[in-house]
Amino acid sequence: MLAVVTMAAVGYLSGSIPVGWLAGRLSRRIDIRDYGSGKTGFTNTMRSLGLKWSLGVLVCDILKGAAPVVLARAAVDGEAAQVAAGIAAVAGHNWPVWLGFRGGAGVATGVGAALAMNPFVVLSAALVFIVCLYLLRYMSVASLSGAVAMAIAFAIFSVLGLSPWTYVIYALAAGALIWWRHRANIGRLLAGTEPKFGQKRASPVKRSTA
Repeated sequence: MLAVVTMAAVGYLSGSIPVGWLAGRLSRRIDIRDYGSGKTGFTNTMRSLGLKWSLGVLVCDILKGAAPVVLARAAVDGEAAQVAAGIAAVAGHNWPVWLGFRGGAGVATGVGAALAMNPFVVLSAALVFIVCLYLLRYMSVASLSGAVAMAIAFAIFSVLGLSPWTYVIYALAAGALIWWRHRANIGRLLAGTEPKFGQKRASPVKRSTA
């Protein structure tokens, strides 16, 4: 149990590394949470800082999820520590201690953790993500659909004996955290005000404080 708790702490601290926030500070001396959706992940950095910076954020956010899971696998027998590390990494990204618990939505970090557990599951979920993004052009819809697809894929792989059932717990918990952090996106989708992926902006638009 101590090893599981320790790896969860490692996962949380890894996920809490504020890569998107740092990109905003380094590139334009802004707090990226004051712009766009107010989150620190790939989509908001792309809209606020441009593709070059956002791709770097995407890669780093994936690594934030993958690294603690790989470390847990090397350090602790069984999958429980990996699951704890992965869930905690997503929570750390969403609610980072260094930024007053205001971070991202956990998608890339969640994908990173899942990638370390079973890359074939991620490929299956990625297909759903890409199709949704291509057809609907809403990153939020694609992300939420991908989270559901990942849980289903982990369950199918477990039934086939290709993945441990413990990983399904990770997919359900991480998916729940991702859906929770997309509450505002869901509200904008229902209101018809959610921006589409690739929507051009001449410059970052600061969020209203009203």
